[in-house]
Amino acid sequence: MFGMSHRIQPAFPRNIRAPLNLKWIKYFFDDPIELFKKGVEKMEEENSLTTEERYHLAMKSYFEANELSLGPWASRTFFDDPKHISFRLARYKFCSKMLEGKKNVLEIGCGDGLGIPIVAQTVEHLHCVDWDMRNIEGCARRLNWLKNVTYECVDFNKSHVQTRVDAVYSIDLIEHLELTSESKFMENVLKSLNVHGILITGTPNISAIQYASKASSIHHINLKSQKTLRELMDRYFWNTFIFGMNDEVVHTGFSEMCHYIWSISVGIRPDHV
Repeated sequence: MFGMSHRIQPAFPRNIRAPLNLKWIKYFFDDPIELFKKGVEKMEEENSLTTEERYHLAMKSYFEANELSLGPWASRTFFDDPKHISFRLARYKFCSKMLEGKKNVLEIGCGDGLGIPIVAQTVEHLHCVDWDMRNIEGCARRLNWLKNVTYECVDFNKSHVQTRVDAVYSIDLIEHLELTSESKFMENVLKSLNVHGILITGTPNISAIQYASKASSIHHINLKSQKTLRELMDRYFWNTFIFGMNDEVVHTGFSEMCHYIWSISVGIRPDHV
């Protein structure tokens, strides 16, 4: 009732002994006045620094860090069309957010590995495959500081990896497949995916072909629309979710105006398990 004094109950019942936790003992028994004084002294020390001193203090670890080299595709892109790097990185960020917390993830067609660190940051283990050994060797060399990433040279047109994973993703891959190889490719993907796993596929939209470079037009022999991408995935999965993308932005807008498209598929149909 209001106006009545209330007894503060102990954190644990009287007949139960609380487990010894030195962290909490330190928290409760440190002198709060001393802690406050230390905090004020630290603030005063930092406030006495000049702008230049603050800059050098903050930048010290950056200038001591190892410099990284880019792979062949990313390097060429930086010379020819540097803004396209941000588009590629955004595609990997989308996958990393969708697959966050997954235990075992497979990237098919890792290329020169530009986005591998982004996905590796959010999953427990990432296995990257490509059909070009030069890409595999280059990624393993340049990204050797990533301890939760492994590499393997596999052509999914012909074979698959030997273990099943929780999720598979491919970015800018399916448009390069010959149409006659598409079914075999999908079968090999499913042989690498757990029955309740996720497949994420990203590819340029066929409606944007009029804006494609000459080099892209030569290599992009199997472009999809949102409709045909969904139709392909619905043959193998019970559920497919379609998204569009323009530059770095993923959305659900008008499909014909999307430069890039995504499918997220889950629930492998029984006849493909």
